[in-house]
Amino acid sequence: MDFSVYFFSANDRNDFGSRYRFILDVARYIDRRGFTAIWTPERHFQEFGGSFPNPAVLSAALAVTTENLRIRAGSVVLPHHHPVRLVEEWSLVDQLSGGRVGVCLATGWHQGDFVFYPDHYERRRQYTLGHVDTVAALWRGESRAFPGPDGSTLDVRTYPRPRQAELPLWLVHTSNPHTWTEAGERGLNVLTLLTSWEKLAEDISRYRAARERAGHDPAAGTVTVGMHTYVGDDEQAVWDRVREPVKRYLASFMTQKRNDDQVGGHRRGTDAAEQDRLAEIMAEDYYSRRSLLGTEDKCAATVERLRAVGADEIACLVDFGLPLDNVLANLPALDALRRRCAAEPAEPAEPAGPAPDSAPTAATPMSWYYTT
Repeated sequence: MDFSVYFFSANDRNDFGSRYRFILDVARYIDRRGFTAIWTPERHFQEFGGSFPNPAVLSAALAVTTENLRIRAGSVVLPHHHPVRLVEEWSLVDQLSGGRVGVCLATGWHQGDFVFYPDHYERRRQYTLGHVDTVAALWRGESRAFPGPDGSTLDVRTYPRPRQAELPLWLVHTSNPHTWTEAGERGLNVLTLLTSWEKLAEDISRYRAARERAGHDPAAGTVTVGMHTYVGDDEQAVWDRVREPVKRYLASFMTQKRNDDQVGGHRRGTDAAEQDRLAEIMAEDYYSRRSLLGTEDKCAATVERLRAVGADEIACLVDFGLPLDNVLANLPALDALRRRCAAEPAEPAEPAGPAPDSAPTAATPMSWYYTT
């Protein structure tokens, strides 16, 4: 099982400069210890993830700070970009990194973000899927025709040329089951969250079958699963430490979703007390069943279960609201888990946790901010 680190800050009350220095410090540490990749997202106009308006810019800094890590966008919201601009920016990062770039594509959902290209909102999924082949072709050095001034058509070939002949591409999955089939048929990878163990197993099986039908090696595609991560020695101590940050993380997402509903003309009546209780329920569910939060033994059992259902990589979501010093101090424990799980897989076991037996099975909120 590959381990990577995923940044997706729930709040940016820290000084922005401190947060960027923190990200670079984490990158240096995991670069020297065998982690696979580092992921940074694209977010706009919200405190929720407001440190990340352009993953290409931050990835350029990561590219020259590291030597081994794959440098990945998790994700680029393609309807906010012209495909030519995407390829230009990431080709430059690919050169800076010596050929270590990967990009996950997303469609977006937050209406307030579509000030860039308002006309793309209604057809955001079609726009994204319609330009997958365009992005891949431009990356390979092929030219493509685009509308120019006064009704003209312009042939474009991008520069600089990247180091990699092919751009590793992911599609982000949140709720649409067709994403798995689309990714499989196109030979793409998938980045997802864990909403249900049974559903994840079914989706991965559907993905492998779609790859095989389309003539791709069914085993070659990478399924990356994002999970909240904090590894400690004592179960109760970990729960006490992560409980409030996870709740705040989830509550910030729900606030953003409510604001987005209001932009769209829909109003929800959830008051502060109800939102707090819902966040508590979701936090308990995350902790007990769908995270790498807990002791090394508990987290290792979760890793083996992911391996058993066919996942290839865990994107460890580490910046969900804990103090930055706590995250940095916890990296050796995460590395110990990574090294343990790099050994021969054990028999899968049910992860256990201190959350109540009645912990609910509420669906994971789609807090990646983008949806396909």
